[in-house]
Amino acid sequence: MQLPRQSSNMAPPQQQFLYIYAGKMFDPISRTIQPKRLIKVNVCMGRIQEVTSFTEIEVAKSGVRVLDCRELTIVPGFVDVHVHFFLHPYCETSWEDQLTKESLVERTIRAANHAKSTLMAGFTTVRDLGTEGAGDADIALRKCIKQGLIPGPRYYCANRAIVSTGSYGSSSPIYINAADGVDECTKVTRRQIGAGADWIKVHYRVLSRLSVSSSTSLAKLSVPTFSTSEMEAIISTAHGVASPISNKPAIRVAAHATNYATVKTLLELGVDSIEHGTDIGETKVETIAHLFQESGATWVPTLAAYYTLAGGQSSRAGELDAWARGERTFRAALPYISGDRSACTPRIRVAVGGDTGVFAHGHNALEMRLMVQLGAHWRDVLNWATIGGWGCITGRDPERVEEDEPGLFQDADEGDDPPFGALRPGWAADIVGLAGDLEAAKDPVAEFVRMTHEETGIRLVVKAGTVHRWEGAEPITVQ
Repeated sequence: MQLPRQSSNMAPPQQQFLYIYAGKMFDPISRTIQPKRLIKVNVCMGRIQEVTSFTEIEVAKSGVRVLDCRELTIVPGFVDVHVHFFLHPYCETSWEDQLTKESLVERTIRAANHAKSTLMAGFTTVRDLGTEGAGDADIALRKCIKQGLIPGPRYYCANRAIVSTGSYGSSSPIYINAADGVDECTKVTRRQIGAGADWIKVHYRVLSRLSVSSSTSLAKLSVPTFSTSEMEAIISTAHGVASPISNKPAIRVAAHATNYATVKTLLELGVDSIEHGTDIGETKVETIAHLFQESGATWVPTLAAYYTLAGGQSSRAGELDAWARGERTFRAALPYISGDRSACTPRIRVAVGGDTGVFAHGHNALEMRLMVQLGAHWRDVLNWATIGGWGCITGRDPERVEEDEPGLFQDADEGDDPPFGALRPGWAADIVGLAGDLEAAKDPVAEFVRMTHEETGIRLVVKAGTVHRWEGAEPITVQ
């Protein structure tokens, strides 16, 4: 694999290469653990240069940093495709008060802290689905992270989520981004794209929080808040921006939707990811699986948000039993999301996204742990949390990586974003080391919970070739 061209006038860093000796390495494409892998990283380019087997650790040469990870399981950096950096847990401050009482400066400082906490927990890429009243501040935050002013993950933004009048939003209209009618929906989507959004976020089925809190009958309703023509305008406007590298849309659309009817409509219209889907229902999962397969959209269950709210962080009517409904839907979907499904079983693509911000940033892996505890195999969950996240964010099929890989590097230059989510030559050097051994564990579920915990399991975090967290032995570098 030939790496993208590198600028000839770039001065090499003091340590140009990073060698990671992994006792075990998880490959998300094959969903297998591979023993004794040496991962060679070009630090200057932030990409993996080579992955080979090894027998003994070699003494480090000049310009090479060596990490002894023989006691760790090395995985690609995790991806959380549903975060809100500009929110913090509702048990600390209500959603309404965060939007209306916290200043933009305070919320931005919090967001910077959240970015660092997320990275240190092993999540090297996130998709932020709305600043929730903080305007385009995520675009500026993305620039600060990319320039290295603050530590944080790769940051894909949706800035201002789009709502219809009278639906989702706070008590003050200045914090909402409402659009009504085809022309307004087209205009607001263009504004988002012009501001620098990577994604368009739409609240397709959300009633007014104030109405729901005062009416139990409204809380039970599940109705679309945009017409079909309005949604078509949003999706077609976003998809009209083509990628210069592939024939896929450069701007994609994520939609908040919960029940079968709204999810069905959105998939038929061509939305790219479904957020939540709590109320699809056990009896409708097979039908919706066929639609997911035909559309190529990704499902992001956000189990962690409902689990957290069920624990008492919300008192809104209709929310407290959402965890039970989401749990039933997820269990019913297991045959359609498993890597071991039969060839005739329709496939639902899944990515990990907890709606992080409802609960604490840095605890992102709660979503992964809940998936395993509800019956998903840890191999599948690690796939969804890595290459599955890349597939969701980029619109590519994670099960076609080996066929599509040559095109990922065609005409790639130094400044182009590399593919992420797998430990392969030319891919982003986003690497996480976990303390433990899933294959040898007597209780794999308990071991997975411990290994993915931000305090008990994470030992190494590398993003773009830079070591941000390391808690292990390091052989002496020979000068």
